[in-house]
Order: sequence, then structure tokens, then C-alpha cells
Amino acid sequence: MVESNENNSTIEIVVIEDEEDILELIEYHLSKEGYSVTGFLSTEHVEQFLDEEEVALMIIDRNLPNIEGSLFVAQLRSKGENIPVIFLSAKDKASDIEEGFLSGGDDYMTKPFSPKELLLRVKAILRRSGVSVASKLKHRDILLDTAANEVTVNGVQVELSPLEFKLLYTFIVNKDKTLDRGYLLDEVWQGEGDNINEKSVNVAIRRLKKKIDPEETKNYIVSVWGVGYRLD
Repeated sequence: MVESNENNSTIEIVVIEDEEDILELIEYHLSKEGYSVTGFLSTEHVEQFLDEEEVALMIIDRNLPNIEGSLFVAQLRSKGENIPVIFLSAKDKASDIEEGFLSGGDDYMTKPFSPKELLLRVKAILRRSGVSVASKLKHRDILLDTAANEVTVNGVQVELSPLEFKLLYTFIVNKDKTLDRGYLLDEVWQGEGDNINEKSVNVAIRRLKKKIDPEETKNYIVSVWGVGYRLD
């Protein structure tokens, strides 16, 4: 996670989904955004977890073992639990969606779903519920402000291009992870341009390193031979 007292890692999200591959997909995308995520394959032990942890949001499937998801939420609401809930379900009839909201859901998405749309809905729910999503990310003496689109290194502002800014952001939210060039192409360039390739990644990283470490003494970004790059 990002080294900061003001970051998404302080925001705990619970995901209840009985299909393990879907659960892992949701956990991956939420974790990539910096959230602290706890996944469950059923509702077992969830209430105990809610009693022990400060949870900001729950994402819940309706087709769960032992108890239907909307019934579980209705039970939580009857006990006074007011944590926001997004239903993520294959039940897509108008009556199903209405039932989800009436049981205490705050939002409803049907499967198949777009991970990007889910993240947007998560942010909207958190914003409406008063949970602040941090705009400032810190790594060592680098401070990245996503709201102001500014980067400072040791208190000195550094001018980055939009692409370099996004590249640095991607490294910070994946701190200590080795990122291969294919991942960076997908995440930062997102298929833009026919002439973009892995050499483009190397060139962009060299430029970024020169801007944030002109004396080449801090080694923020290191090469991992045969794999890619890692932020240290």
C-alpha cells in the first residue's frame, strides 16, 4: 500500500461473492485502487468481522449459499447496521432490482459488469456517505496530488507530462510490486496509438526517472531483469 496516513488503505471494503474467480477479480481491482479489501465466499463470519472492524462499504452478491444476499442485508438493517451496500448480482429483472433496494441496498449492478463502472460506483457511494478518498499519495519524499495534478520531490515541484504523471501514479499504488511492460502498456497507455510498444515504456520511464531523480542518487524506480520495473 501507499505510504501515507491519507490514503485509500484506511478504507475497508467487504466483498461477499460465492464465485471465487469473480471475488478475486473484484478484490484485484479494489486493491489496485489502494482500498483495504476483505473477501468472503459466504455470509459466514461476516457479522463478526463487521463487529470487529470499521467497514466503509460492502459489495454483495445475491446468490449466496445458506442465505440470499438481500435477506442478509435486510437482517443487518433490522439490527441497525447502516454500512452502505452495493448489490452485484445476476438477478437483473426490474423486480429483482427493486427488491434489492427495498431490502436496504444503496446501489445495484447486474452481471456481467464493468470493473471500471464498479469502481466509479464505489467512489460515488463513499463520497455520498462522507468517506473521503485521498487525493495525495506519498512514497519516500515523493508527494503526488491527484486533485491538483502536481508532483513534488522533497518539497520541490516537478513538472510531469500527463502520461508521466499517470505512470508515476501507477507505480505508487503498486509499490513494491514488479510491473511488467505489458501491464504498464495496458494500465497507462490503454491501447492509445498504433506505434506504442514496450520500447515506449522504456523511454517514458527513463524520462520520468530523470525528472524525479536528476542526480540519479535515489533510485526510486529500478529495473528487474527480464520482467519489468519496480518502485523501491
